[in-house]
Amino acid sequence: MASKVSGLVNSLIVQGRPKFNIFLKYAKVELTPPTPGDIPAIRAGLGKIINGARTGAWKNATVRDAWLNTLVTAEVFFWFYIGECIGKRHLVGYDV
Repeated sequence: MASKVSGLVNSLIVQGRPKFNIFLKYAKVELTPPTPGDIPAIRAGLGKIINGARTGAWKNATVRDAWLNTLVTAEVFFWFYIGECIGKRHLVGYDV
């Protein structure tokens, strides 16, 4: 029984390693905090968003772009919610 379990664990490790390496590759890029060199690009992006909202350019977005913007907004919202749950150590409500 123990040899079957160890064989299963070894096969899971061998099969999972390529997918884990791909995860690490994207995690290094996507999950790092912004550097000081990224601040001008962030400022320009925020200015572009504000200018687009002011001029009504959002009305000319394609369905694909609107859908992607909706998904990104939902992702930011959910990460915020998960952070709040971790911070307060409860799923519902605060300890007062």
